[in-house]
Amino acid sequence: MKKDKPFTNGAAKSSAGGGAGDANRNSLFVEIISKAGITLKLDDAHNQLSVDDAIFQKNVTQGLRKHASYPKVVDDFISSLQEYVEGREAFKTCLLPCRSCQDSDASTKASRESLIKLLLGVNILQTPLMNALLEKLPEFMEDGNSEDGVNIPRLTISHFKWLDRIYDSTSLTDRILELLTVAPLDVQRDIITCLPEIIEDDQHTRVAKELSALMQQNTQLTVVVLDVLSNINLSSDLLAEVRGSVMLALASVELDDLPVVVKFILHSITATDAYEVIAELRTKLDFQLCLPPASLSVTQGGRRAATGTPSQVAPDKRDCKALVLDAIASAVRFQKTTAEAWIKAIESVRSESEHKVIDFLVLLILHINHHKAVESLVQAKVRAGRLGDKLLQAVFSGHTPVTCEYFPSILALAQTLLRSPDPVVASFAGRVYCHVFFCFDPYYQQEVVGSLVTFVCNGYTAEVDTALQVLHELVQQRTASLASYAVFIKGILDYMENLSLTQIRKLFFILSTLAFSGGTQGSYIQGDMHIVVRKQLSSTVLKYKRIGIIGAIALVGSMATRGRNERTDASASQASPLSTNVFKQVTTLVQLVRDCCDGSAESTALYCDELATLIHTGALHPKVQAWIGENILTDFQDDYVVDVQPGKEPPGDDCVLPMRLCYNLEEEEDSEGSIAINLLPLLANNVLARKAQPGGPDSSKRLVSHVCLASHFRLLRLGEEALNDGNLEGIDALLGCPLYVADPELVEKVESLSRQEREWLCTALFLTLNWFREVVNAFCRQSDAEMKAKVLRRLENITEVKGLLERCLAATPGYKPPTANFDSEGSEGGAPAANSSTQPKKKTKGKKRKADGAENTSTESLQGDETMGDTLAPAERTQDDKIPSTTHLEDSCSKTDCFVSHRTLCSTTTLQEAVEERPQVSLASYRAYMRELDIHVFGILQMGLLTKSLLDSHMDTKVTEVMQLGPAELMFLLDDLTQKLDHVLTTSKRTMFLKVGKADQDVGFANLMQHSPRQIASHAVHLLASLCDHLEGTHNYFQMSQAENDGLADGPHVNVQETQVMSSCYQLLLQTLNTLFSWSGFVHLENKPLLKDALGTLALRLKPGEGAMSMDELLGHAFSYLRNFSATVPSCELALTLTRLLMAMAKMSPEQKELRKEIVSVAQGFLKQHWVGPTGEREKGSNYSKALEGLLCIYLDSCENVLDAIEDIAIKGVTELVHVDKDGHSATYPTLTRAVFGIFYRVVMERLEKAVKAIPAGRSTDSDEVQEALLMRWSAGVRNFHMLVNLIKTFDGRQSLRVCLKYGRLFVEAFLKKGMPLLDCTFKKYKDEVNGLLKNLQLSTRQLHHMCGHSKVNHNVNLMNCVPQLKRTLESFVYRVKAMLTVNKCHEAFWIGNLKNRNLHGEEILSQDMMQTDKGEDSETEASVLAEDDDEDEEMPENAEEEFLSDEY
Repeated sequence: MKKDKPFTNGAAKSSAGGGAGDANRNSLFVEIISKAGITLKLDDAHNQLSVDDAIFQKNVTQGLRKHASYPKVVDDFISSLQEYVEGREAFKTCLLPCRSCQDSDASTKASRESLIKLLLGVNILQTPLMNALLEKLPEFMEDGNSEDGVNIPRLTISHFKWLDRIYDSTSLTDRILELLTVAPLDVQRDIITCLPEIIEDDQHTRVAKELSALMQQNTQLTVVVLDVLSNINLSSDLLAEVRGSVMLALASVELDDLPVVVKFILHSITATDAYEVIAELRTKLDFQLCLPPASLSVTQGGRRAATGTPSQVAPDKRDCKALVLDAIASAVRFQKTTAEAWIKAIESVRSESEHKVIDFLVLLILHINHHKAVESLVQAKVRAGRLGDKLLQAVFSGHTPVTCEYFPSILALAQTLLRSPDPVVASFAGRVYCHVFFCFDPYYQQEVVGSLVTFVCNGYTAEVDTALQVLHELVQQRTASLASYAVFIKGILDYMENLSLTQIRKLFFILSTLAFSGGTQGSYIQGDMHIVVRKQLSSTVLKYKRIGIIGAIALVGSMATRGRNERTDASASQASPLSTNVFKQVTTLVQLVRDCCDGSAESTALYCDELATLIHTGALHPKVQAWIGENILTDFQDDYVVDVQPGKEPPGDDCVLPMRLCYNLEEEEDSEGSIAINLLPLLANNVLARKAQPGGPDSSKRLVSHVCLASHFRLLRLGEEALNDGNLEGIDALLGCPLYVADPELVEKVESLSRQEREWLCTALFLTLNWFREVVNAFCRQSDAEMKAKVLRRLENITEVKGLLERCLAATPGYKPPTANFDSEGSEGGAPAANSSTQPKKKTKGKKRKADGAENTSTESLQGDETMGDTLAPAERTQDDKIPSTTHLEDSCSKTDCFVSHRTLCSTTTLQEAVEERPQVSLASYRAYMRELDIHVFGILQMGLLTKSLLDSHMDTKVTEVMQLGPAELMFLLDDLTQKLDHVLTTSKRTMFLKVGKADQDVGFANLMQHSPRQIASHAVHLLASLCDHLEGTHNYFQMSQAENDGLADGPHVNVQETQVMSSCYQLLLQTLNTLFSWSGFVHLENKPLLKDALGTLALRLKPGEGAMSMDELLGHAFSYLRNFSATVPSCELALTLTRLLMAMAKMSPEQKELRKEIVSVAQGFLKQHWVGPTGEREKGSNYSKALEGLLCIYLDSCENVLDAIEDIAIKGVTELVHVDKDGHSATYPTLTRAVFGIFYRVVMERLEKAVKAIPAGRSTDSDEVQEALLMRWSAGVRNFHMLVNLIKTFDGRQSLRVCLKYGRLFVEAFLKKGMPLLDCTFKKYKDEVNGLLKNLQLSTRQLHHMCGHSKVNHNVNLMNCVPQLKRTLESFVYRVKAMLTVNKCHEAFWIGNLKNRNLHGEEILSQDMMQTDKGEDSETEASVLAEDDDEDEEMPENAEEEFLSDEY
């Protein structure tokens, strides 16, 4: 084989290859290398290796060792090498891999290790060669990537990697770190990157410190340094130190480096410091600083829209946020502690403003593998108001590209939240759906619509409501976008059987809007909508005809609105009217609905209500409104209004009942030209028509139905308002006109009427009541003073008619009233379940019922009592009754001297006798058969307070009523307002599986549900000043009553009926405030201004004229204002409502601790108050018991030291109760009687068990002070437990026994779990304290054992069910105490005995059968810490098996 010459003259003379000339051809380096097996090449040729790598290294080693000048030859060899590689080309050739010389074809020669790499494997050359290379390296630091593409510094450093062995690692590390300080940035990166493969393990700590310092000096090295630190072994302390320095520099890290930094932090945490690190990282990680480019979302959106599939962002184009989230996802996926730390860190955020975008994004990441924990956390956050729409807006609108990648988690989370029974959580899920639809691409929008449609079709009422509400919002804000999916939404029409009429109305609004306002995409379903509506209208089934009516009116609204929008979009000078074609379609459809409803009174009424609601929205085109006014509204006068002609008999000679013209408010009643509502004749005509034609009325003759009266009037009123800008002068005669009704005297003899006559009378009264309610709806906002007076008079008529109706319903059980709300399937049901009495009871029984009824001051029970004083007077009213001429209106009233006067009531004795003789029925269950009051009706509360003329000094003149708003009318308005606020603002659990439950609850609230909860709350806040006026008036009433009767609730000057009515008003006022301030919406940021207005209204009542105040000051003043009413509350139930109101106020304040102290004082005062009704009898009954239980729970829950409060009740209250007679009470706690002892005992035992469970478990690492404090708390808890258990000896009722067995077991279990670990570590330090604690607990457990024996002797199944678990717990306690003594080397203090079976009083149970058959079962072991045997255990058998403790430890 021909050998190539190692050097050439040209190469030696070349400037690039300097150092390889003839002078070095015979150098020591060349000689030894050549003999070892390498042929050196120049001119970009690779050195050739003729032997194996190991053989070459062996040859070099032997050549050096056998050299005559060894070991000096090593230095000479290195010097010769340095001379040879002085030129760049020669150095590069030595750094490049060698070639095998076995094949002459250069292109096929196998690559081998480079010459330098081979020499570094020679042990005697390694260290000096490394030093030479590192000295050579600075010459090429500025070289970088040359034209030949070889980076000499990087190539040189790579030779230090993966060496089999480094013989002087310390020296190498020193030289590398020294080089780092002077190297340029690129070389520093190359060196740092190679460090994990170069340095030895014992140098890792030193290198980590140097790199950490270097990173702080130059943040550009952050990524490479952290990458290296992640791949070397560090101690936990050093890792924490490095992580801390990285965390400090996190804010100044470049965005491109942020993912690496986050990854290092997350992968460097441990289980002990995970939460602290994650919490700090979350605080410093702000995604608002790294917003994506504006074009990114647009590009992605266009790409997704074109493909119809979700696009994936390429890894090289994702922004830093996506990479950061990937780092977090990687950490939480493989490290459970990291995931738990993230959840805990997010959970610890206490306000909505503190939450960040990263929180929600991390929750989406965690949802993949920890969905249950994430869903629970989100629900809790939403309920507490700490996650709101503001955060969702920031997440979805500002970080869309990143959020899209987690769409499956978003959709799964939203679906789970929407299924929640909590309306607040479900509403939050709806907001998530909306934001996804607003911000994401069509592919994701389609998924959102599909999910919502699925929820609507599943038939669960709560889910359907939320899903339809989301679609409703989407169609209002993104009509064009949603129109693309109109065909999907139209499919819901196939599932209308599962929907209520309210839901169907919302569905038709969505579809009609898409069809007529959704452009080309939506217009495809117009024909289908018309077909569906006409099909339903033509049905003879009332249910389907209702659907057709609702759908047709929805189409009318959308079509007419579209025409109006076309007109308003045109220029002002050439405003195009509603097109003739559209106008014709609208009028034809309205007329079609009208024709289809003929012959069906309920269909006609629904048609009027739906059309009235549409007009009320103000969305109809004026041309359509004018047509409705000309063709429909004029029918009311022809159908329901008749002229009153003096001297002539009223119409309806064949009337079913005696008729009278009543309730006339016009002064010129007998003048010609007056009108009246033809109510009873219409009812008679319908009755006679049914009798004459059993198959139905003659279709050729139009029959006007009494059922449509209120609905038609509502349509007339709203039409007049729309056409005349709210002015109702054109129909103001209907406000004061009389009605032809049944003679009110019939009510006095209702028992003597036939069943059919009683039903006709009830129907007439219901129609009258609903007429008055609609009249009040219509004219309540009129500004004319005369109209205001008439409206107030109509309120009086309402209370009078209600009183008559209650008495008639009591005499007519099973009666079904006429339908008043026609948008509910409930109108087709049977009679409501009413608690009425069909026959008068005996006088004694009547008194008992009255007493029980007096105790019930709840909203529902009070509705039946609100007009008790007026039930006698209406019977004496005649058609000659007129408004007193002295009636006047006072719109202004002093807010400081607020007095609610009252109408003259009959004497207490006469009233009680009347009530005893006449059965009553509550109208609360008949709410579905009454017309709904509009929300603006409550503006009547702002008209001022009641005034009346008083008796003269001789007390002989007749009292004349001059009133604005009487107590009965006030109670009527407050009761309805309370029901409305409860329905909208109270976040009660939704009915998930009962499809009719929600529909029944919504009956009578159709108009209310058109307003959002925020609008309702805003309206309530607007009424707050007036409510405070009335609240102060009732407060002053009871304050004056107490002063007149020397503080006695049953004094001689107390009017029982009047006091009951005023107490009801007081209760309703406080309940209204409680519902308002308990609204969960106040926790959201967007509702904070509304809350501030509400608190400001209350604060200014206490501090009038005060300047601007902070939220905390407003809360403090409002709380103090409400607390002042605690001095005059007349009943325990009212006291509970006030206390709950104060609790709701305290929850809003950051200073809850201070306010809770005041609540404790108020609740304790109520518990120490003697509650007596106005009749002088002590309060009792179920409502009183529930109120007392609520007060006791609030008192104990608010106490800072629950154990002290329980001890106070047990020592003072119960001890005093033991020494009084059966009807006595505790002197300290007058509410504590034997009748309610079971309530006190259950609440106290429950709170005691809860309190000891909250005591932290003792640890040996705790300080002496902490251990002593915990031991004192357990001593107090055991002491209370002992006292409560011993009370069973005196109060041995079945319920008390069961409570003691249940909570006794729970207490012992808590002691085993939390108390025994504390005793283990404090036994030697506090021997006496532990001894005393175990003594008390031993006595209690022994008494529990006696209760077990008592339960078996009495064979009480309920008590015996608690025995097995309790016995197992007591046995566990014994062995746990034995284990503690053994650990502390006191096992000799334990001795065994046999515990006898005894009853509650300690008497031995002598049952022979039990002694023989149940000997093994009933002999229980337990630990005793008594110094001497108990009397009950003095005589122990020789084979004693009970374990005892001795005092001699």
